[in-house]
Amino acid sequence: MRAAVAAALVAGMIVVPPAQAGAPGPQAVVSTSGGSVTLAVKHGGKTVVQPSPVGITTERADLSRGLTPAGKSRRMIFERYRTSSGKKLDRTVRAIETTYRFKSGENSLNLVVRESPDGVAYRYELPQDTGAVTGEASAFVLPADATAWLAKFRRDYENPFLQLTAGTAELAEYMHPALFDVGGTHVLITESDVDGRYSGGRLVHTGGGRFQIKLWDEQVAVTGALKTPWRTMIVGSLATVTESTLADDLAPPSKIRDTSWIKPGPAVWTWLAGGRSTQQDLAKQKEFVDYAAARGWPYVVVDAGWYDDPNWRQTSFIPELVRYAKARRVGIHTWVRFSSVDTAAKRADYLPWLQKWGVQGLKIDFMDSDGQERYRWYDEILPETARMHFLINFHGATLPHGVHRTWPHVMTTEAVHGAEKSSGLTTSHLTALPFTRNVVGGMDYTPGGFHRTRANTDGGELALTVLYESGIQNLAGRPDSYDARPPARWFLEQAPAAWDETRLLSGRPTESVVMARRSDDRWFVGGAIAGEARTLDLPALGKGRWLVEVVRDGAAGLVRETQVTDQKLTIPVAKDGGFVALVCRPVRDTCARPTYGIPSTTVVTTPELVSVQPGQTFEMSSTFTNTSAQPLYDVTFAPRVPSGWSASPAARAFRVAPGESLSGRWTVKVGAHPVVGLTDVPAVAQFQPYRFSSSVEAEKATRTHVWKPLPAGQSYVAGNDRSVEGRTLTTGGVRFGKGIGTTPADKSFEIGACTRFDATAGVDDEVDGRVDRAAGVGGSVTFAIVGDGRVLHESPLRRSVDPALPISVDVTGVKSLTLRVTDGGDGAALDHAVWGDARLIC
Repeated sequence: MRAAVAAALVAGMIVVPPAQAGAPGPQAVVSTSGGSVTLAVKHGGKTVVQPSPVGITTERADLSRGLTPAGKSRRMIFERYRTSSGKKLDRTVRAIETTYRFKSGENSLNLVVRESPDGVAYRYELPQDTGAVTGEASAFVLPADATAWLAKFRRDYENPFLQLTAGTAELAEYMHPALFDVGGTHVLITESDVDGRYSGGRLVHTGGGRFQIKLWDEQVAVTGALKTPWRTMIVGSLATVTESTLADDLAPPSKIRDTSWIKPGPAVWTWLAGGRSTQQDLAKQKEFVDYAAARGWPYVVVDAGWYDDPNWRQTSFIPELVRYAKARRVGIHTWVRFSSVDTAAKRADYLPWLQKWGVQGLKIDFMDSDGQERYRWYDEILPETARMHFLINFHGATLPHGVHRTWPHVMTTEAVHGAEKSSGLTTSHLTALPFTRNVVGGMDYTPGGFHRTRANTDGGELALTVLYESGIQNLAGRPDSYDARPPARWFLEQAPAAWDETRLLSGRPTESVVMARRSDDRWFVGGAIAGEARTLDLPALGKGRWLVEVVRDGAAGLVRETQVTDQKLTIPVAKDGGFVALVCRPVRDTCARPTYGIPSTTVVTTPELVSVQPGQTFEMSSTFTNTSAQPLYDVTFAPRVPSGWSASPAARAFRVAPGESLSGRWTVKVGAHPVVGLTDVPAVAQFQPYRFSSSVEAEKATRTHVWKPLPAGQSYVAGNDRSVEGRTLTTGGVRFGKGIGTTPADKSFEIGACTRFDATAGVDDEVDGRVDRAAGVGGSVTFAIVGDGRVLHESPLRRSVDPALPISVDVTGVKSLTLRVTDGGDGAALDHAVWGDARLIC
């Protein structure tokens, strides 16, 4: 046997049989000639990847030439594993792995080739230390006339996919994955099992359909032996490619033993629904939580800007939002800038705060690199966040190179030209993504932005929620946009974010796609097209009769249609449109199931606003009404007051029937040392939505304006006591109960026999979340005090990064006092100024 193997090696060609006897899977053909090694891929008797160079170069060895065969070994691979999200939860891996050993002088190179029914992958093993890797000879040679779907390389993978031809594509750099159609057999090229031992790669078209691997780093640091990532080719029909889990199958097994805390699901993503200002607005975020709770959606994502106040640990509303959301069975995820967690010291300082607050997920942004250094950062933060039970969404990031298997708390990754973009979102690109980027792992495209101007119809946009797999499906719409489209809202309330099975039913990249994903015994189908109106087929998903509920574009908006059939359906689709369908066996009159969202209730509280001082009391009353169609149980209704405050006893009811109410009236006493400014005191109804279920809450607040009295002889200058946006006056982390919030303007007052004017001035902290504090940009103003037309004081330039500035001015003899705020010279868009505790001594 050894002699036969040696003879074959000397002859220069070894053909490895398919991974399963009789299976139509792809074959690897490894050849040697003149000291060089090539690898080709055959499928169905034809060569789909031409003989392509393999090899690697290091500081001390060129292992791409002068190679002499030194034997081979083969082993069977059989594995079962389960993921937390993805195309299917339960996976089976069957493959043949062949190791080809080569010698080059004193150095050895192992070429490890793995063949599976859905593809071929290879990696290099260097048993000895030959120094840093300086490059690979690895390339993929496709027939020049092969249709190609490629995206130009960007460090964040955010470029659209275009249909080209392999041979005539521009000589340029392209991203993984890249898809090719070779006479009806499809080849998707990507990589798997990339981590800090190596560098990420991209494809460079060098001409004639030859796509060369280029590593991010010119030198990849190596100590000792090396196993490189897998160069991966998923091969077969479009269905084989689209349904493949090969990128995950090649990755190391899960490093998390207990995955019970990892729960996929839809999320309300508030960025496209409200922008940066919404990320700083507790009241608006609570509205999004309420909307998610009513739908049974498990998460709300607070995006960029929430923590840019330098005193965010003390001033952030996130702990209150987490408390509010938890009482409604909703988890909070927060956006995190990479620069905040890029070192071990920063993570040790930062992440425990979010864990202590109860944040459930992190959306980490702006890694923007495939370099070895960045992969080493991934190697560090992944086990840290797993120990702290954070679900992870990487944005501005690399592809998920099998990370869902190894680190199943990574629910999704951006790495896509997604809905945040304002251009390039053609329906051709949208229909290419299920066949390209989304093949290799969860993709945070953020569908559902019905309120935005789009290239597709409402039916096409709704279809993306099925066509695009993401363990956390971040829905980008506004609540009113869902409410205006009841059929879409109905479907979204039913759709999960993890799947037991995925099937491609029909389609071709940039033209159309119809996919079905199964959860338990229900199928969710999405279909979309690019271009002119046409019909799409929805075949029967198995023998027997099926109940099919379709949502599609109608003449006046989305329509919902239901029928029972054992035949395929033909569904009319509008130009650049689409459809969804919910399919099940007809054991009921609908496939929909209870969502167990929070029942509808209302809370009305009076007064809306009170102005109080430390130690004072005020009266508040509230009515809780059950507006749902079901009774509520064990209701407790009382104010939730800050620490140090007190309130009279709660109102209680064992049962509140539909349409019934429970009212309460309470005396609230302010603490002796309260936090000044605006504080919400909510009347909170705690109840069981179903008998013997856990309790949830509903609430409505009275806003209390707390301010401290001044000593005799001092008086506050009359002001609005609010920031420009109606919030507590805060500058440099200092809060004020009294004062003036203003943009550049004059505020004039007639004063009597006063001797001094005192205040604390600065740019309001409410603008900090809209600027890059590290760059020192944002609001910039100057403050001046003018007495009877004469400037008595003028401050230096104040920016949003500056501390609060105490001001004290002699105003003896002044009759008319003007407080002046002027633009600092860079435009007044963010010039929200604070005159904190502005007061006169008279």
